[in-house]
Amino acid sequence: MFNVGFIPARGGSRGIKNKNIANCAGKPLIYWTLKAAQDSKLDKIFVSTDSAEIWNTVTNLGFSKVEPVKRSSQTAGDTATSESALIEFAADFKFDNAVFIQATSPLLTANDINGGLDKFINENYNSVISVIKNHQFIWTPNGHPLNYNPNERPRRQDWEGYYIENGAFYISSRENILKSKCRITPPVGFWEMDKIQLMEIDSIEDLNLAEKLLKILH
Repeated sequence: MFNVGFIPARGGSRGIKNKNIANCAGKPLIYWTLKAAQDSKLDKIFVSTDSAEIWNTVTNLGFSKVEPVKRSSQTAGDTATSESALIEFAADFKFDNAVFIQATSPLLTANDINGGLDKFINENYNSVISVIKNHQFIWTPNGHPLNYNPNERPRRQDWEGYYIENGAFYISSRENILKSKCRITPPVGFWEMDKIQLMEIDSIEDLNLAEKLLKILH
């Protein structure tokens, strides 16, 4: 069984210039997810990019299992989705299962990847995704509760809560990616991560906070 990591990393970014290789705790942002993937039991990790700068940065990091691959202009534009890059990769490369990893989740660990992969392989799921468990009450902008009845407000210890995608990774087989044209195919299993790992880098503020956390954790 050939299990690969797939990290989309296009050159254009709106919130932070060259976000995927922006400095974060002394390393390019993408370094942190690549390090987690390198230290995991994945057989190979592919970085899909349209950027020569990202290509060179990834190559110069020197991870033995990491290889940059060309991302076409059709899947790298401002309106293109990460899904399109994943489908393009699945069509062009042979593998059994892919862990679709987002470079904007620098608190991901090798243990998370391994745990998610074990769950995917050993249990009856077509996809496994990383999640955070939450017990907060959610309201719509126009004042309607979404996930509880205020007249029957549950106690935390009596309420199972719910799960939130934290965007760190999604696991599916190549067959299902090509068939469904989606990173997720039901039935779906969860790999629960720590609440601190909910962070995704979308702004300078996120980047600064991630830097502080990484310095503590590493």
